Amino acid sequence: MSGLFDTTLLDFRYYLVYLPLGVLGLVRWTCWLVRRAPAALYRSVTNDHSLPIGIVVPVYQEDPEIFAHAIESWLANEVDEVVLVIDVTDKACQEIAARYPVTVVITDVPGKRDALRKGWEACSTDLVALVDSDTIWADDVAQEVCKPFADPRIGGVGTRQNVYNPKGFLQRVNDMFLDYRYFDENAAQTVMGRAVSCLSGRTAVYRRELLLEISDDFMAETFWGVPCMSGDDKRLTTLILERGHLTYMQRSARVWSTFPGTLRIFLKQRLRWARNTWRSDLRALSHRWVWRHPFLAFTMIDKGVSSFTLLFSPFFMTWAIIRQDWFFVACLAGWWWVSRSMKILPHLVRKPSSFFLVPGFVLISFMMAVVKLCALATIRKQRWLTRQVSVENGVVVRTAQPAGAEVAA
Repeated sequence: MSGLFDTTLLDFRYYLVYLPLGVLGLVRWTCWLVRRAPAALYRSVTNDHSLPIGIVVPVYQEDPEIFAHAIESWLANEVDEVVLVIDVTDKACQEIAARYPVTVVITDVPGKRDALRKGWEACSTDLVALVDSDTIWADDVAQEVCKPFADPRIGGVGTRQNVYNPKGFLQRVNDMFLDYRYFDENAAQTVMGRAVSCLSGRTAVYRRELLLEISDDFMAETFWGVPCMSGDDKRLTTLILERGHLTYMQRSARVWSTFPGTLRIFLKQRLRWARNTWRSDLRALSHRWVWRHPFLAFTMIDKGVSSFTLLFSPFFMTWAIIRQDWFFVACLAGWWWVSRSMKILPHLVRKPSSFFLVPGFVLISFMMAVVKLCALATIRKQRWLTRQVSVENGVVVRTAQPAGAEVAA
């Protein structure tokens, strides 16, 4: 070992081999600091502003226990109304909804988008919260999400989201990614121009008048001639920003949703999300409106570039292992652990035990980079993970139907 130190580690040519990775790492860290520094200045809005708020929930084959728990959490917020748009095939959720003081709209049109539109048209409140059927609210969400709307320029407000009762490695990793998002990307975009790129569909609140205004464009979205049936939250956020309104992330509003616990479903979900992001961001960057929000444009470009650059690091690790350069292997592995821990520090403060999951978190990050590239290569595909629908001949149709279910004529 001493011979290796004397003859190799003191030779500058040893480090020259890994210089490209060092330069790339410096650039990537600089970009991260540009995004992270503004996030440190983020503060949730605090005031007494209040508006009538209703909840719209598209429901399709939801877990009955989670669905009931979610309804109870929404009603505990004393919202003005809850509109559940339930697929005609979902008899179990229809029976659960009948137990509560909510409005039920039965739909036989496949797909989530039409259900959302039906919901906000049936609602009558100034604000409409679009909520996933597995999303559970804290007791003060309705109160907190109203506060940013004191600014008349705000058209939509997002919430802070985490995994509900995370169990197992993948659910805990998902929880880490969510904390990273809401203490980094969304917080910085809120500070730097009040232009959050995506108000997640798990809970996003909009002015109803704006939803009615953008309904036609929302339903008619296409990409390269193919109708879009997923990515509804990203599309709604973009339509709001396009029209000159602002979007805000209210981190004091806490909600929780369920996430997959198996790798196969996890990767399929990420593939669908990545396709949605590529479609939305590439379209946005080709239009003038996004350049009125330079920080938003920067983060879109940075995220796209990182899908490619993130894979350089495992490439160099593999190369070092082949060369049996164990010193570099140890240094790079240690750097991955330390650097990722720094980037997810807000999560580690909340859950210190996650420090031991950081190596797994790093590996999943590399897998997600591959998934993003696959998503770019298959960007025109329109598929859903939890809904049995697809685009066929330019039309959204059902691909399967639960046994014994009868679809209305």
